[in-house]
Amino acid sequence: MKVFKYLSLAACLSFIACSKDEDPIKSNVTLPDPEPVDDGFYGQPFNGMPTDVNDLVLYEVNIRAFSADGDLDGVTAQLDSIQKMGVNVLWLMPIYPVGQVNSINSPYCVRDYTGVASEYGSLEDLRELVDAAHQRGMSVILDYVANHTSWDHPWITEHPDWYTQDGNGNIVIPPGTNWQDVADLNFEVDFMQLAQIESLKYWIREANIDGFRCDYANGVPFEFWQRAIDSLEAYHRTKLLMLAEGDRFNHLIAGFDLRFSWAAYAKLKEVFADGHAASELSTLHQNEYNVIVGNQGILRFSTNHDESAWDATPVQLFGSQQSAVAAMVATTYLGGVPLIYSSQEVGRNRTLAFFSNDPIDWSANPEVKKQYQQFMQIYASEAAAKVQTITDYSSQDVLAFTKTKDGEELLVLVNCRNNAVSYNVDAGLSAGNWTDLMNGQSLQLNSTLNLNAGAYFIYKRN
Repeated sequence: MKVFKYLSLAACLSFIACSKDEDPIKSNVTLPDPEPVDDGFYGQPFNGMPTDVNDLVLYEVNIRAFSADGDLDGVTAQLDSIQKMGVNVLWLMPIYPVGQVNSINSPYCVRDYTGVASEYGSLEDLRELVDAAHQRGMSVILDYVANHTSWDHPWITEHPDWYTQDGNGNIVIPPGTNWQDVADLNFEVDFMQLAQIESLKYWIREANIDGFRCDYANGVPFEFWQRAIDSLEAYHRTKLLMLAEGDRFNHLIAGFDLRFSWAAYAKLKEVFADGHAASELSTLHQNEYNVIVGNQGILRFSTNHDESAWDATPVQLFGSQQSAVAAMVATTYLGGVPLIYSSQEVGRNRTLAFFSNDPIDWSANPEVKKQYQQFMQIYASEAAAKVQTITDYSSQDVLAFTKTKDGEELLVLVNCRNNAVSYNVDAGLSAGNWTDLMNGQSLQLNSTLNLNAGAYFIYKRN
């Protein structure tokens, strides 16, 4: 375990100015008091963040692709559409000025931790987006890149000792990667840690941000995350949401509310694309949640910005529009906290860039969007849907399970194949009547069900 000296905030070095043509970097930032003072914060405290992590529904926004202009205003204009899917947390991909040295135009190559890149708009545009989201009951979290900066970040010249160096004193890229556009930060330097924490506080104070998705969290020491989260929770005026893009179990011990599950995504592909038994999804879910204690959870997804850019979209992976929808139903209802990535609700069938503007066609596949709105609204309204304990009835081809809460029982059936299959219904499920929540019809299950390719059913026991 690394040992850090905790210096006073007053001793922390100020941020250093760096002249750039379109995105000037601010200098001489005054460090705030560690305790929040209401008149020093923008906006009113937002109390709409769910207190139970199991009630969260996240939506990741690829800002560059979200509208023709690729800016924050384009996101604000579509908040009503996002809200219709039961979303209560918006995750904005990085909004910061991008480095120009060794650049590939990645938004994760940050040149100024407390700036809004001109391509996205201004601080005022961000405030307007946050205000509008809050009015609709949605929180907003920012993507934050703690592990590294661009090569033209002012710290490079003013504080080269804040970076990892080789034996010859040269600053290096993050070890174990080929990320030539970014420089690795050295978390043994206490001043750098404090500057990072102050950057995070800046967004809470100046834009009323509700939390952070922390990029490449596995590359950053546990001790920093614990220190930062403790500090931010003391500073934030209401409930803070912290999401780790990492799968280390100790992220939750450090104080993160959620961590990623790439294992669940890999298993989803094995089941839907490679023909593995559907029951493997249930087993993985139960194994992951057996070690979750308290009010914390695991983020589950059928795609995100990395997968849709570098792997494939759900439509490409799972073979059809309907099977892609079915995979998301399985992801959402099986357990964990669901994430929707901008574009999957309109069945994007080709990869989606985020190093450049690649506008989404929001008019595509309206029937897919209608399904997303319907099954996500059901998920948001049914308490049993968000319970993490399941009773598994899966077959080789059909994911099947029940969830119960407060006397209410849900049954979810998902055909994991791109062809029609039959499913033998357990006798206990055949007894009594169910309501199909997708169409409101009451029915009794036969001993055998025939499911079309990509079919799914969400039933509630009468």
